[in-house]
Amino acid sequence: MTSAPGPRVGLLVNPTAGRHRGEEVGARVADLLEAKGREVIDLTGLDAGRAEAKARRAVTEKDIDLLVVAGGDGAAGLGAAICADTDIPLGIVAVGTGNDNARELGLPVRDVEASVERILVGATQRIDLGRVLDEDGRRVRDYLGVLSCGFDAVVNERANRMRWPRGSQRYNLAILRELPVFGPIHYDLTIDGHEREVRGMLVCIANGPAFGGGMKVAPGADLQDGLLDVVIVRELSIPTFLGVFPRVFTGSHTNHPAVEIIRGRQIRLATQGIVTYADGERVAPLPLRVEAAPGAVSIVR
Repeated sequence: MTSAPGPRVGLLVNPTAGRHRGEEVGARVADLLEAKGREVIDLTGLDAGRAEAKARRAVTEKDIDLLVVAGGDGAAGLGAAICADTDIPLGIVAVGTGNDNARELGLPVRDVEASVERILVGATQRIDLGRVLDEDGRRVRDYLGVLSCGFDAVVNERANRMRWPRGSQRYNLAILRELPVFGPIHYDLTIDGHEREVRGMLVCIANGPAFGGGMKVAPGADLQDGLLDVVIVRELSIPTFLGVFPRVFTGSHTNHPAVEIIRGRQIRLATQGIVTYADGERVAPLPLRVEAAPGAVSIVR
């Protein structure tokens, strides 16, 4: 670990986080940082793409000593991707719906004052990222938590098309609507050169343990082991799957004989019709390659 970073802070805020309280949260974060002598550089853009571009430029050109993101898992994942492979550390103010990444990192959740205090006094520590590549080896996205590639991704895709309800209840309703029409998926899976075919309900590639607002899909995943946990839930009847799926909130699903977890450094996953999600955000359709990126980002903890 190293000491807390210097005084120039880039602030990137998701305005829709915390039930659209993002702007209010951002102003509060800036006030608290400035009260402690930090120079706050607003990285807000006219839209998400412009904001990300401003933040990447500030990190690349070393205009800031620290990037702070305020939002949910998507903001934390975006901040990690922006700071990846640089010496600029990331501070997280977790004010989103799920906040799995912050929780698994041991950071305050939905407490702006405590989050800023941690950023001001905490030390930095390097952690791993998952790195998504296309079939030609071009980087698509880095992520902190879990890459969803099965039933969970299908539910996310459905939930994002829904306008009601808001928050976690929309995800739960999407589960109920998807279950009657969902069937097992055929995957071609390669882990560290070992090829296999899988017919399953769910495959996800976990850098961190949890996603979806407390689902501990890979309870043994370690953010500093240089490995990814590939979680496989093989074909099950829908009634049996309904019995297994809720156990993901405690991590006890790993005891079921249809559940398998394999650790690896390089994974290729292929199937048709699945769009992947990571840190709650849409990534890209399969097929994709995923690699562990050991110690890729520095986090203030």
